[in-house]
Amino acid sequence: QVQLVESGGGSVQAGDSLRLSCAASVRTFIIYAMGWFRQAPGKEREFVAAITRSGGSTYYADSMKGRFTISRDNAKNTVYLQMSSLKPEETAVYYCAGRETLLSSTYYTEMKQYTYWGQGTQVIVSS
Repeated sequence: QVQLVESGGGSVQAGDSLRLSCAASVRTFIIYAMGWFRQAPGKEREFVAAITRSGGSTYYADSMKGRFTISRDNAKNTVYLQMSSLKPEETAVYYCAGRETLLSSTYYTEMKQYTYWGQGTQVIVSS
């Protein structure tokens, strides 16, 4: 059973930074492509960032480019999301997602492409 557990959420001020972590309870983390999504109150869940198995390639939603950084430490079975210059409208529950893949250079940007999901971590950005 694959479990993803997010942590690092909290309440910050606009313009602040925050780093989220997602720990995966899997035997071979390196075969999993990973991603982050978020869901604001009253809105649909949306894509934030994705990373390939090796961490060699990343992809971001347009509004996050330059402010968010996704990374992974395969030795620690953990993926991170470093967020900076946070905005109040980015208040949301942030979810980690993962899927096994044989493709080492592929990342995934759609919810339906992921198999496993964490329970989410709340991020509140105050103005």
